[in-house]
Amino acid sequence: MKNKNKEILGWCFYDFANSSFTTIIVTFIYSAFFANYIVGDGAVGQIYWGNTVTLCALIIAFLSPIMGAIADQGGYRKTFLFYWTLICIGFTFLLYFPKAGDIYPALIIFTIANVSFEMGCVFCNSYVPSLTNKTNAGKISGFGYSFGYLGGLLALVLGLTTIALPENPIFGISKDLGQNYRSMNILVAIWFLIFSVPTFLWLKKDTKKNKINLSLLRNSFNQLKKTFIDIKQYKNTIRFLIARLFYNDALITIFSFGGIVASGVYGFGLEKMLIFGIVLGVAAGIGSFFMGYVDDYIGPKKMIQISNLLLVSATMIVVFVNNETYFWIAGTLVGFASGPNQSSSRSLMSKFCPKGKENEFFGFFAFSGKITAFLGPFLLAQVTLLCLKYFDLSSVEAQRYGVSVVLLLLVIGSINLHFVKENDL
Repeated sequence: MKNKNKEILGWCFYDFANSSFTTIIVTFIYSAFFANYIVGDGAVGQIYWGNTVTLCALIIAFLSPIMGAIADQGGYRKTFLFYWTLICIGFTFLLYFPKAGDIYPALIIFTIANVSFEMGCVFCNSYVPSLTNKTNAGKISGFGYSFGYLGGLLALVLGLTTIALPENPIFGISKDLGQNYRSMNILVAIWFLIFSVPTFLWLKKDTKKNKINLSLLRNSFNQLKKTFIDIKQYKNTIRFLIARLFYNDALITIFSFGGIVASGVYGFGLEKMLIFGIVLGVAAGIGSFFMGYVDDYIGPKKMIQISNLLLVSATMIVVFVNNETYFWIAGTLVGFASGPNQSSSRSLMSKFCPKGKENEFFGFFAFSGKITAFLGPFLLAQVTLLCLKYFDLSSVEAQRYGVSVVLLLLVIGSINLHFVKENDL
């Protein structure tokens, strides 16, 4: 039992370590820095960012089931987790170098870092079935996410108070050429590297079954093909993954554009972004932790539906109420609901996984989260562009109305989830 608890803690540390990437780079700081500084126009930057997130989603959707099948066939789950993590850390560090006008170098580096981050999540999530049981999956998954939000929040506070906000940042970092903002990427790389160490020390070693060679690759593709052919055996799982296609796409869109909207619509500078990030991080941590217990009591499906309803309410506020106070309320709701939404989805998927196919099925889980993930960012970018070009709206109005696509995705996802038979697990 002691070894199991240590392994669970090591697994949770991965969420603690990697959340610095989503918090600082994807959601709050680098996305806004890219749009407003590297591109130099918030609305145009939003379009570039949306199209890039779309490309990332397509790459991840293609890679995740294949890599999952290879991991299952060869016994390389921890090995793949390790190497994808190193790639993400390395390219996160490289995000320091692009300056104003370096649009495509920044986007190429971000694409590799983001794809590597998401692939690491595939193998991290696949540990859930082996670390939990039917009575505690929600609690442990929720604890992982709450620990993750704590890590992201602490990294954000540390970065903004020592690097980005002070008149004289630490280590002689300058504010010229956006060096203080760019240095936040180095912080993320170091944070991810240090706090992922317990994960690789405490998780069990891989039990390698086969060397990576042509035979293994052939067997992996055959297994993947067989799963696709036999997919009718997993009808309930398919219903769930189809539902998740949509409501998770809504979350991806929210995370990808949260910082850009806060900066472009309401003029949030770094000070406000720091406070906003703290509020969202605290709300998300509280939601993940406590709702994990509720998940085990009422079931993950109901927990996901409750969180979807809260996200719909928050999105309606952002789109239809142009008021900063209400934007803060909406942000708090997003924070509180997003944690349980993700952790309950992960715990529900863990109950659908056939033994011996954990990596492959969590590859499909990632696939379901990414195959249409281009849709939200793409539609948001296109609606923003239409509002600018054809409806003659201001940049601020175009950004707000672009967020309306999130509502559609949440509603479609919730309707599909209604037909998932949780009791058939």
